[in-house]
Amino acid sequence: MDATGVKGDDTRAVSLQVRDLSKSFYGVAAVDEVSFDLVSGEIHGLLGENGAGKSTLCSMLAGLYRPDSGRMLLDGQTVHLRSPEDAATLGIGMVYQHFRLVERFTVAENIVLGRGIGVGRQARRDVERRVHELGEEYGLAVDASRAVWQLSVGERQRVEILKQLFRGARVLILDEPTAVLAPHESDRLFEAVRRMADAGHAVVLVSHKMQEILGHTDRVTVLRRGRNVGSGETAAQTHAALAAMMFGSELAGVGSDVEHSSRSPGPTVLKVSDLRVTGDHGRAAVDGVSFEVRRFQIVGVAGVAGNGQRELHEALAGLRSGVTGSIEIDGHDLSGAGPKARHRAGLAYVPEDRLGTGLAAGLTIEHNMVLRSFDRAPHSAAGRLKARAIRETSGRLVQEFDVRGARDGMPVSFMSGGNLQKAILARELTEDHEVLVAASPTRGLDMSAAETVRGHVRRERSTGRGVLLFSEDLAEVLELSDVVLVMFKGLIVGRFERDDVDVEHVGLLMTGASVTGDEVHRGHEDNQSGIRHRKVSL
Repeated sequence: MDATGVKGDDTRAVSLQVRDLSKSFYGVAAVDEVSFDLVSGEIHGLLGENGAGKSTLCSMLAGLYRPDSGRMLLDGQTVHLRSPEDAATLGIGMVYQHFRLVERFTVAENIVLGRGIGVGRQARRDVERRVHELGEEYGLAVDASRAVWQLSVGERQRVEILKQLFRGARVLILDEPTAVLAPHESDRLFEAVRRMADAGHAVVLVSHKMQEILGHTDRVTVLRRGRNVGSGETAAQTHAALAAMMFGSELAGVGSDVEHSSRSPGPTVLKVSDLRVTGDHGRAAVDGVSFEVRRFQIVGVAGVAGNGQRELHEALAGLRSGVTGSIEIDGHDLSGAGPKARHRAGLAYVPEDRLGTGLAAGLTIEHNMVLRSFDRAPHSAAGRLKARAIRETSGRLVQEFDVRGARDGMPVSFMSGGNLQKAILARELTEDHEVLVAASPTRGLDMSAAETVRGHVRRERSTGRGVLLFSEDLAEVLELSDVVLVMFKGLIVGRFERDDVDVEHVGLLMTGASVTGDEVHRGHEDNQSGIRHRKVSL
């Protein structure tokens, strides 16, 4: 493959050309003389591990960053993008991996923000109607009248996608668009993307899911450490060839440790009884669930976004009010305790929102690494922080967990998603704990980073801790879990031992396709009585 992937005799119109584009942060090159062409009417895959420069490259194309050198041409004309508004005016839109929404605004208000559309009652209704139509058309339904802060992570992702569809971008850049979507939602999204390409739009699909690239793109460009290491027709590529370009020799050993523990589960380390949680909209988001997690065991929670998973893990971490029922950690009732008390009782928590909840975006890696322990020795004494001890702890954890991209004085918001996740794991797993609650821990990560995270989850089990894993990636839940719980409309509607999992059945339960009103009621009664959940009849 050549540097752009376009054959010399290719006569198709080129929507966007990138030539020798470079961008550095704190003296480190994030994008290093990258060239590629995006052709109208195609879906162009962009592959690379976390930190390879994909998001930085796309942010330059979308006008968020200005390149240090190189140039961009749109429809044959050199363009200088000084802001995202410049890009939007030219028909370039990007859906970012980390959301860019105003939480206090409604979905409709976020979608029209900055577009000069009126805010009167009729204008608002028109926007909400159009958003509803788009949601129905593309399988990305979301209530346009709700405030963003009331939405789950999956719903927020849908809003970002709908925002660009609403604005009619000619060039659409999708950064991990399916990371929080259920399989059937992803299928509908790709159908919509293909229709856009067929209509003459140019689409850049950034994804770490190899099958998405191989199955849904026309051409592919691979970045490694900021450079273009190859581009070409997707049909001519193989999984192995793309993986070799992505990682080189660093791929060796990834995925080799996939065996499951043969050890029997130990004593209960997390017990939840008749838990009810009120959602942001004032209604019950979790409606009386009961389950337990034992030592040497991973319990996976499967479900489509918006069915109570977020409210459940936030309630377990002590981050949500409006909670009744009981929560026991290692035999101690922590039902009325706050986050700090639960942490010190043995709960480690990896939230789904890395920069909003897991880390303080404006602080450095050093300060983020000690957020759990800054108020005690060795990181403070007599109410004063000890800078040297903090640096030593941070340096050790950065090395142990292979956290890359951090620089002295640099906010962690400049780091890639995979390294943000490694930083959270480093902080949480090196504190004393008995149970890990992890929410979408591999969302948006490349193959190598995702497998690293899964390795940490497996090690938690092998060292005698319990793990409660939330993930909208059903394949991940099935790969890691000893017990699978299925959530639908705030209830646990199915419980499967690993050896008894019926994948088709689980998928149906996740979408409610096989759950009647009577069956949900029976599940509710089982939750109240604490009975372990059986399969719900089809």
